[in-house]
Amino acid sequence: MGKVVLVTGVGRPLGARLVRRVRREPGVSRVIGVDTHPPADPLGDAEFVRADIRQPAIGKVLAEHAVHTVVHMDLHGTGLTPGGGGRGAVKETNVIGAMQLLGACQQTPTVSRLVIKSTTNVYGSAPRDPAVFDEATPVRSLPGGGFAKDAVEVEGYVRGFARRRPDVAVTVLRFAHILGPAAESPLAAYFSLPVLPTVLGYDPRLQFVHDDDVIEALRLAAAEPGAGTLRAGTFNIAGEGVLPLSQCARRLGRPTVPTLLPAIRWGGGALRAVGLADFSPEQLRLLTHGRVVATGHARDVLGFTPRRTSGQTVEAFAGNHRPGLLPPATVSRAVERVAELLTGKPVPSGQAAGAGSEEEVRRDG
Repeated sequence: MGKVVLVTGVGRPLGARLVRRVRREPGVSRVIGVDTHPPADPLGDAEFVRADIRQPAIGKVLAEHAVHTVVHMDLHGTGLTPGGGGRGAVKETNVIGAMQLLGACQQTPTVSRLVIKSTTNVYGSAPRDPAVFDEATPVRSLPGGGFAKDAVEVEGYVRGFARRRPDVAVTVLRFAHILGPAAESPLAAYFSLPVLPTVLGYDPRLQFVHDDDVIEALRLAAAEPGAGTLRAGTFNIAGEGVLPLSQCARRLGRPTVPTLLPAIRWGGGALRAVGLADFSPEQLRLLTHGRVVATGHARDVLGFTPRRTSGQTVEAFAGNHRPGLLPPATVSRAVERVAELLTGKPVPSGQAAGAGSEEEVRRDG
């Protein structure tokens, strides 16, 4: 008899997609999708169980179905539904939900594999951060609130669970900013604005991962390890390359408005109040200082390499969303013209201020 896989957070498109993908895996006999809301997207022949992971009843679900593998995807920076309780409700689902789920896994002897969808937000964004974070880099400035703090707390509970259940293979995947048709994140909402407010004097370096690659990484982590790979540990997941925010804006065809930080805080508060974009302190730090992670550990140990680079991910996102105010080519030509005026020299097409290929991530040692 094949194994039973339980996936949380299937009320969102990404969770539903993972359920359908895992169901096709050889050796998987059943997939159970769990959420408080019925999935908007079909789950195929998987079974949906309406349950709240914040409640003890999740333990009964694990025991009743003799679950072997748990993939916890219900860790998010935004609510499932607009106006669905605000930041407090999101934090409760993120933190209390994870605590309750881990407690249930600890008490369920059939559980032998746990996969956590986490985020590179756990590293924070600060002016003295290292150029590149790897999984072992000590964080100099722990996040003080928001989604990043939730993720830090959840990862702490996961480490405690791993100590109490050393027989369970535990994998934590720290995803860079997820973009794609199914992406639901503060940064995706920001990139959907017609004009992008930026912090005057800063051009942060960013990484992205396509939601197709997110699904593949989670599927791989939930599967039994192949030859030469290890499906346990903590792994950074991001598309190859790094893009400055200015280059992201050009590829999206969206003009930027460099603005003093206090003005962004004021204007961002209004946008946040009406649900157009998240300009929380966490998001503003990212738009100021950026964040870059090394992904070699995932390639060498987990055996995973994203199919799309960070640049290709941004371009795919642009193709799946409303076009910006200006075509990307027009924005690039305008930037090149400004560069020529400033330097007095002709600028080859595509070479102005980061308009060319994305930066390669390098980490010595």
